[in-house]
Amino acid sequence: MPYQRSAAAHCKAPPGAATLQSPLIAPSRFAVRSVHSMLDTATPPASSFVEGDDAAAAAAKAAAHAALKLEKRLVRQVAQAIGDFGLIEDGDKVMVCVSGGKDSYAMLDVLRMVQQRNGNRFELIAVNLDQKQPGFPAHVLPEYLTQVGVPFHIETQDTYSVVKEHIPEGKTMCSLCSRLRRGILYRVADELGCTKIALGHHRDDMLQTFFLNMFFGGKLKGMPPKVQSDRGDHLIIRPLAYVAEDDLTRWSEIRNFPIIPCTLCGSQENLQRKQIGQMLRDWQQLYPGRIENMAVALRNLVPSHFMDPRQFDFKGLVPNGVQDADGDKAFDAEEFPAQAVGMLGGLPLMPR
Repeated sequence: MPYQRSAAAHCKAPPGAATLQSPLIAPSRFAVRSVHSMLDTATPPASSFVEGDDAAAAAAKAAAHAALKLEKRLVRQVAQAIGDFGLIEDGDKVMVCVSGGKDSYAMLDVLRMVQQRNGNRFELIAVNLDQKQPGFPAHVLPEYLTQVGVPFHIETQDTYSVVKEHIPEGKTMCSLCSRLRRGILYRVADELGCTKIALGHHRDDMLQTFFLNMFFGGKLKGMPPKVQSDRGDHLIIRPLAYVAEDDLTRWSEIRNFPIIPCTLCGSQENLQRKQIGQMLRDWQQLYPGRIENMAVALRNLVPSHFMDPRQFDFKGLVPNGVQDADGDKAFDAEEFPAQAVGMLGGLPLMPR
């Protein structure tokens, strides 16, 4: 039975709303103090301290410096991804998909910082799809988005019932749920006049997708930072392409986002993606730097050294007398560093 569209809420930030004077200042109910104010107040005059106060003040100042360093890294990585892949251009209206999870909150937060530092040359509108999950706190996102002064749209569609009706108990719901969400969000983007749709997938999601496709799909295919929709009428962007999940987790804790847990895919512990994620975390513990190396490898392809005739013209290859650094080295063994330091294949590691 097809779902019916219910009333949607579309809200712009009210004229009197407290828009952020600094990208670091968030509403008191939902966020911590400005990192800059933490730095300013972390060290009162030394005469006012006893020994225990000194230690507490030093710890507070160290935490504030770490938070500021993380903020700068997040902004730099997102800005670099925007530049490298042409994710956002002047005049764009970007639909930022906000689910209530840490990744989408952080994406919106950092994009607002980039927007403000870029002279507001593009628009942002936050969009949430309320899928009528049992226990979903429908008030949280509108309250948060209103207080931070972000224009937003809440689309209400009972996709939860549709998924539960068609997917047997114990089976993963992602395939049908994803198709339903995608169609709805494409329509909403058209209605709002958005030129780009921003999703909160990060670097680790992209690596997981690469291994999922290789292990279970028999193809070398990742998750692109910018891609055309399957219908050919929308551009999907992933501004967090260079951002590590651990950094997003830390930023979520610093900003105290009102996280909304997902009771659909988030509750399915045996998903192949979760297994791949655990594999990558194990590798990172055993072999520090391996995740960064693999992420760089996704940007450093050599088609002539794979076996796909659609990507390289093997049949037409003849000696041309031109020296090629990627040519065969005969019986010379390739040498690899124990782990990449600074550069890999002429490309910098993920910007830190």
